[in-house]
Amino acid sequence: MQSPIRERIKQNKAKQSSLNKIEVIMPKLFLLMASFSILVTVGIIFTLFKETVLFFSEVSFIDFITGTEWYPFFGNDPSYGIWPLLSGTFTIAAIAMLVAVPVGLASAIYLSEYASERKRKILKPILEVLAGVPTVVYGLFALTFVTPLLQTFIEDLSIFNALSPGIVVGIMIIPQITSLSQESMNAVPQSMRDAAFALGATRLEVALKVVIPGSFSGIVSSLVLGLSRAIGETMIVSTAAGSTPNLGFTPTESIQTMTSYIVQVSMGDATYGSTIYYSIYAVGMTLFIFTLVMNVLANHISRRYREVY
Repeated sequence: MQSPIRERIKQNKAKQSSLNKIEVIMPKLFLLMASFSILVTVGIIFTLFKETVLFFSEVSFIDFITGTEWYPFFGNDPSYGIWPLLSGTFTIAAIAMLVAVPVGLASAIYLSEYASERKRKILKPILEVLAGVPTVVYGLFALTFVTPLLQTFIEDLSIFNALSPGIVVGIMIIPQITSLSQESMNAVPQSMRDAAFALGATRLEVALKVVIPGSFSGIVSSLVLGLSRAIGETMIVSTAAGSTPNLGFTPTESIQTMTSYIVQVSMGDATYGSTIYYSIYAVGMTLFIFTLVMNVLANHISRRYREVY
């Protein structure tokens, strides 16, 4: 009969063996999970690239990047100049940032520097509810409420326009800018605030001259990420902006963005394998490049200007 000590040692060895197996398996499982996201990204890029090559085998790349007319449905003489879609996309993004930047930064400053803990616990969840609203609901809100409201002030505003969805896209990205900016502001040490107060600075001066410079990298990153979200927005502009590819900054007229064109063609306006069908991949690749550049820029700014406390 084994002694209790030997039996305990045997149990510990079995337990240790099991733990060793887990230690070997778990890193491989974690690597598999990390590799999965990379493989998905590679698959997306491969699909876009393959279909984009087919599009440029039929349409000149130079005409695509320099053309100022986008009329793919003109049967005899189609035009595939991307600039009208870029113009519409950047018009929406510019209006959205004009709305989101002041409101988002002001909200972040208030939550970080002025609001009490009790108010912060109430206001921040309410603000973040905006991030959970489906974008199609935002689109209907822009079409049925914001546009009629704006028409009372702007008589020549058409039903489909850039101004209304631009404002609503700005409202949609406010929580993202506010949350990321506030987190950056909260990372600024309290000792820096106390030192500024000791020198006679007011709370506003501390916020503008100490907290914002100290959290500059995080704030800029939040703005760039908000801009990339505005560029890639789909349902709001598809619902309320129209489908007229106009070149130029025309917020009161119907426009078309890159995402809304993709939706239009994907809903059955083109046959599979046609030039128009492949054009959505070329537009998608252009959109992917812009959003990739925005994210790389945000990461670069975050690393370049990050303050370590």
